[in-house]
Amino acid sequence: MTFARAAIAVAIFVAIFVAVFATPATVRAAAGCPIPETADPLLAGVDSTRRLEFIDARLTSAERKARIWTYGWGGGIAAAGIGTLVAVPFVAPENRVDWYTGAVSAGVGVATLIIVPPVVLDAAPALRAQIASAAPGTNVCPLLQGAEADLVRVARDEERQGGWYVHLGNVLFNVGLGLFLGLGYHHWEAGAINAAVGTAVGEALILTRPTAAIDDLETYRSGRF
Repeated sequence: MTFARAAIAVAIFVAIFVAVFATPATVRAAAGCPIPETADPLLAGVDSTRRLEFIDARLTSAERKARIWTYGWGGGIAAAGIGTLVAVPFVAPENRVDWYTGAVSAGVGVATLIIVPPVVLDAAPALRAQIASAAPGTNVCPLLQGAEADLVRVARDEERQGGWYVHLGNVLFNVGLGLFLGLGYHHWEAGAINAAVGTAVGEALILTRPTAAIDDLETYRSGRF
């Protein structure tokens, strides 16, 4: 009887070991991970680990695009602002306010990118770190739930940053700078140029912002990936 009990104990231990540690993925898929209320029922048939991998891959791709967009525009606008300040000593004193105003506009543009960066720049690295630090055999469902929330946050951020109110804010800010030069210094021509250029750059900044996560969210919810 003692031998039989020992054999049973060994068999149970081996079964547990295989179930927990023989899984090739870092985290173990749990059957029946819930799907978002807004998702197509088809998503329930997709393996939970595959769902997590899809979100991780799409957020990583979105992060890469967002970094290129942020650093590219930030560096370009900053360089333009610095160039404007460098030119100030070579401009007639009465016209220097025009150039200072242009530098302020550039500074606001860079500050906006720093203060309100794309959400994915934080969300994607955080998700990767959570997945990498998960112990073998970890239930994938909590990770998947957090990843789904991250994908929604990133998609909503992309939608907000392209909203009509962002375009309106851009136009009002630059028109305000133009009126500042026109009404304050009677530099109407310079004011019009500053307003036009600033508005054009601002619109280009908004319209080139990556928005792939919006489509990725819809693809995920459809369960067809």
